[in-house]
Amino acid sequence: MTTSSNTATTALLHTPLHALHQELGARMVPFAGYAMPVQYPAGLMKEHLHVREKAGLFDVSHMGQLRLSGPDAAAALESLLPVDVIGLDLHKQRYGLLLNDDGGILDDLMFVNRGDDLFLIVNGACKAADIAWIQGRIGQICTVTPMPEQALLALQGPSAVQALEALVPGVNKLVFMTGGAFAWQGQSLYITRSGYTGEDGFEVSLPATAAQAFARALLAQDGVMPIGLGARNSLRLEAGLCLYGNDIDTSSTPAQASLNWAIPKVRRLSGERAGGFPGADKVLAEIDQPSTLPRKRVSLLGQERVPVREHTELHNAQGERVGEVTSGLLSPCLDKPIAMAYVPLEYAAAGTLLYAMVRGKKIPMEVTSGAFVPARYYRG
Repeated sequence: MTTSSNTATTALLHTPLHALHQELGARMVPFAGYAMPVQYPAGLMKEHLHVREKAGLFDVSHMGQLRLSGPDAAAALESLLPVDVIGLDLHKQRYGLLLNDDGGILDDLMFVNRGDDLFLIVNGACKAADIAWIQGRIGQICTVTPMPEQALLALQGPSAVQALEALVPGVNKLVFMTGGAFAWQGQSLYITRSGYTGEDGFEVSLPATAAQAFARALLAQDGVMPIGLGARNSLRLEAGLCLYGNDIDTSSTPAQASLNWAIPKVRRLSGERAGGFPGADKVLAEIDQPSTLPRKRVSLLGQERVPVREHTELHNAQGERVGEVTSGLLSPCLDKPIAMAYVPLEYAAAGTLLYAMVRGKKIPMEVTSGAFVPARYYRG
């Protein structure tokens, strides 16, 4: 559908920090139905490196927040995810995959056991469909409550803990993948310690009415600067983290997406609570028999300094097309092209050399394992 820029702009939703982004000189772009900052005047490169060196503030209020409550909420959610929800301890957080009946990934999400409820954070572009799916599948078993009145901020980087502790004493006691209830100027906050950058960091859920004041207070802390979607994308790719819609979607299963680590033994074949989630037969069979996979997600490190973007074709040494890049850019930290792609199993082993076709030129890319930049999560 073609539409004028004015119509597109007026149709976009605004986060509670929209006026602040404009005040800070952000370049705004459409993203997941919202007007979102892609970068600020400092530029993507400086923003990216600043997060690696100090701390960056991200507005992620476009993402979906919801809570599941009731005595059977954990069992109900576990019926939708191939993870251990029932055994999740108080204020512990986990990564989960929402699957369809064919084992395809509808979304990836984070959830935490807050005691009185399970608090979920889902991707912005998927939130309406996710909430409808969850409501339709388990809405009769537990209460599903969307939380559009809440904003969500992320503070990431090695000095994030000092900046947040100055405003919210006690957050330094959190460790990676845990959360807790806090307060700031009479406002209730729920804070988790994880992140999408590979750095130590936090996510702060708070009332939308308090978001701008809290964001300003964080930006006033030493070493904190605002960060846009551009650097958010380059940071997560360096950290080896998937972007829904690029690297994972309904065409990819957990095993194909190299996300077996997210499925614990208790939900696998012979586990205490094996299966019982959408697409379980296919998903568990692929994990149990990896040689049957039709393809697998891999990481690629370029051997020449030529950016390799998404949708770039990958060829083998014989010039045959064997895959396509799903995410790719020039790494600000490594100064080399990095990428993710799906390839047949015969090309998925670390050390395999493939060629990205960029404007008719063959750019050598080596299959590698793990993150491009080591994670620095705080585990205590």
